[in-house]
Amino acid sequence: MPCISVSKLTHVYFPRTPLETAALQDVDLEVREGEFLVLAGAAGSGKSTLVQHFNGLLLPTSGRVHVLGGDTADRRHRQELWRRVGLVFQFPERQIFSATVFDDIAYGPRNMGLSGTELQERVWQAMAAAGVAREMQQADPETLSGGMRRRVAIAGVLAMQPEILILDEPGAGLEPRARRDILQRLKELQAGCGTTVILITHHLDDAAVYADRVAVLRKGRLFCAGPPGEVLTRPGLLQDAGLEPPYTVELAARLAGAGVSLPETPLTPDAAARLLGRMLAKYRGVGAG
Repeated sequence: MPCISVSKLTHVYFPRTPLETAALQDVDLEVREGEFLVLAGAAGSGKSTLVQHFNGLLLPTSGRVHVLGGDTADRRHRQELWRRVGLVFQFPERQIFSATVFDDIAYGPRNMGLSGTELQERVWQAMAAAGVAREMQQADPETLSGGMRRRVAIAGVLAMQPEILILDEPGAGLEPRARRDILQRLKELQAGCGTTVILITHHLDDAAVYADRVAVLRKGRLFCAGPPGEVLTRPGLLQDAGLEPPYTVELAARLAGAGVSLPETPLTPDAAARLLGRMLAKYRGVGAG
């Protein structure tokens, strides 16, 4: 069942001016309830513009966007989406403004009317989900590392308990381990709470690990969409969209060309490491003989 339905969506910035730009053109897309969707595309393909229609920050120039049972053109329904659809922009830590970690995470729930024990539990749950230790709740966010500030900002959105969570490159600028940990926690949130997660990323190896489905935008149009095994194993298609195929796809192609039987397609980084480990062990065994 779709929680988001986009029909013939076109969005034009600065219409009827010399700066007129069509950021999206005739996009049709459905996002299923409870799925983990990766939205990929080169810079300027329209990814960020598209997701800002999902919580009503932007309205279509033409076409329709239905989210959680209502049309975003309906002002009253749009006002509900601020708490039902969480949107984490790139570098969200730059939006932190409270003096303590607790107060920053509590900002949204307080505006919803929560207080006392209920507010405290909501904040602690969000901290745990984002990987922020409870002992840090009175810390000044400015004293934290960039990666931890990122987690605090994400926790602030999680504290709203959104039905749909949208993240624009949440791993940007982080070390690979920190990025993977954040994405793993998002996958656990999806699995444990049924939250619909929409992730914008250019790391297509992440899509192979976490996505239920991948949608690719190219020059403001939906270029392709499907399961990772269909989309990520077509390097020519990805290159046409201005994307670098996952390194595991190239590895799998070379191994298959050498006659190696692959356990799965596309290979995840972990599966590739296990396969190479077995091949190395076999090679060493042959050499020892």
